[in-house]
Amino acid sequence: MSKTIRIGTRDSQLALWQAKIVQQQLESLGHKTELVPVKSTGDLVLDKPLHELGITGAFTKTLDISMLNGDIDIAVHSLKDVPTVLPIGIVQAAVIKRGNIKDTLVFKNNEEFLSHKDAIIATGSLRRRAQWLNRYPTHTIVGLRGNVNLRLQKLEENKDWNGAIFAAAGLGRLDIRPEEAINLDWMIPAPAQGAIMITALEEDKEVRAICTEINHEETEICTTIERKFLNLLEGGCTAPIGALAYINKNEEVVFKGILLSPDGTKKIEVTKTEKLGVHHNIAQFCSNYIIERGGKTLMDSIKNQGKKTNIYSTKSLTEGQIHLFNEGLLVKSNDAIKISLNRIPLATLKTPIKNAVITSKNAVEAILTNCPAEDLKFENIYCVGRRTKRMVEKRIGKVTHSENNAKDLANYLVEYIDGTEVTYFCSDLRLDYLPIILGENNIKVNEIEAYQTKYDAIEVDKNIEGVMFYSPSTVQSYIKKNHANGVAFCIGESTALEAKKHFKDVRVAKIPTVESVIELVNEHYM
Repeated sequence: MSKTIRIGTRDSQLALWQAKIVQQQLESLGHKTELVPVKSTGDLVLDKPLHELGITGAFTKTLDISMLNGDIDIAVHSLKDVPTVLPIGIVQAAVIKRGNIKDTLVFKNNEEFLSHKDAIIATGSLRRRAQWLNRYPTHTIVGLRGNVNLRLQKLEENKDWNGAIFAAAGLGRLDIRPEEAINLDWMIPAPAQGAIMITALEEDKEVRAICTEINHEETEICTTIERKFLNLLEGGCTAPIGALAYINKNEEVVFKGILLSPDGTKKIEVTKTEKLGVHHNIAQFCSNYIIERGGKTLMDSIKNQGKKTNIYSTKSLTEGQIHLFNEGLLVKSNDAIKISLNRIPLATLKTPIKNAVITSKNAVEAILTNCPAEDLKFENIYCVGRRTKRMVEKRIGKVTHSENNAKDLANYLVEYIDGTEVTYFCSDLRLDYLPIILGENNIKVNEIEAYQTKYDAIEVDKNIEGVMFYSPSTVQSYIKKNHANGVAFCIGESTALEAKKHFKDVRVAKIPTVESVIELVNEHYM
């Protein structure tokens, strides 16, 4: 292959180590490579919302987007962090030989506390927490987050902690395993723990063929069984589910699976051995075994345990969008505004308009409902918002200029407009910024009421922690029924300006999409 394979990776120390291992294996076979550390989604825009593309992984989303945008050829992941269903157009290209699969206890001084009634163990994993409490029910578990180095530092700084649990593979790969550490042979690891996986675009047959050269078949067989077991139990990477498959000396596939309640009081285990070659139904058999013995009831209780409505969305969210939220967040949503498109006289729309101003997708729909695009005679079109601009250019014609909010667009028009008159397609509840600023600068504004907005927010819990807003009118609708408590998560600057009239804490998404607002919420509740 003549071109250089661009290897996408997150920029953490462990992720870079994994990517370099893949790079070394590819280059040893004579392939040219380049490491591409990817920090964030930035301003990347896809043709469809993330949930429609199947992009759901908290740790893999950035690389998925980069791949679909053509910025990288392959992505390197810790397989245990990858959702069991990959995004549309992305496939598993290879799994390299597995490292240490075990969980490791790092302790202070000595291990005597294991025989004591009271001890404090730190872990951010629900699976590790549940298995530890099942074995040591009187011990206390405290949360532990961050990269491997930060977690080790926290263990050192917290004098009352007895130990913390880590993945043996992470400690070993970074060569930072302390002397005071033991592998927990009794603890069943996370599905695919210790394995490194490579993804590629399904259509890129050349790159996929190259990746098969470094695929480790035994690791692929075992991790596929483990991940299928996880998928059939409908558990995410944070569920208290353990799974381990390995091939023994007798050419047999041995599988062990476990599902626990978060407090460790309930446990369902399964073990199954099949000859290699007739092992394909192991995951199905074992998941059925767990489900038939109370697994479904246990999983349902886990999903809803301790949840309260702490986020409210002023726009109805799809099931796919709801799945994008971090574990532990419970979201309630409804359409805080209802839209009704107005009849616009055909003669008005067919008349040549020198400067048309369109600030929402609803206005676009209203225009096209009343008149075919080919009959419109808009010389210049000015827009607010990236999504509105894309919709206009796809369905009406080229946009002369766009801004992120109405106030910035008005200031732009004052400086650069061709002529002294605009036709503004707006709602009956539009913001005043644009007509006021233009009027003060002797630019005539012909307002056409393209649609009507009806307030329809619901009354929510007064202890709500965050509210998601998508337009100034959603803020206005919400405030009519509720107090401005918590954080306002806004889709854009115009919405944020309205929210700041009521909320003390207002956050604005990086890009004006529902998914970006969800990402904003997730970052706040990390």
